[in-house]
Amino acid sequence: MPVTREKKQLMSASEIDRTLVRLAHEVLEHTEDLDRLAFIGIRRRGVPLAQRLSQKIASLEARQIPVGILDINLYRDDLSTVSHAPVVGTTEIPFTVTGKDIILMDDVLYTGRTIRAALDALFDHGRPARVQLLALIDRGHRELPIEARYVGRMVQTTASEIIEVKFQEIDGMEKVLLVERVDEAAGS
Repeated sequence: MPVTREKKQLMSASEIDRTLVRLAHEVLEHTEDLDRLAFIGIRRRGVPLAQRLSQKIASLEARQIPVGILDINLYRDDLSTVSHAPVVGTTEIPFTVTGKDIILMDDVLYTGRTIRAALDALFDHGRPARVQLLALIDRGHRELPIEARYVGRMVQTTASEIIEVKFQEIDGMEKVLLVERVDEAAGS
């Protein structure tokens, strides 16, 4: 496990909430037919993001956007370097994706490889009319030609920096941190 140290807090709980309100408005402005819209959160932190945005839109438009959960562990191209026995979560998509306008959601967009795996997993469930991407944080450093349509915040990082998103539902706290890998010998 790499040793990290916190460099700074990028977003507080209230800043995350304000960003989600803005993103909900952007989604509404760019969606022609709310009846075709569905959100799919990439397991882990894309899920609370999708659920919260669905709730924000429900409070603005008095209609519920369906939310699905996508587990991509078996679709990752780095599976052999992650673990010999990956922890596989469940994919829960309680609606048909065929013909839907899907917005895939994840907390941090980095190389694009997670999104590539998510697209593979998603298309195993049907053929959406359109797929767009929403990320709370886009940190650059793309290795694949993938771009988010909706971005909470752009944060330029170095290769040794990591963005950590903490959501109350998973982590018991609410914030976005910029942390840096440190040499274990230097850390002791």
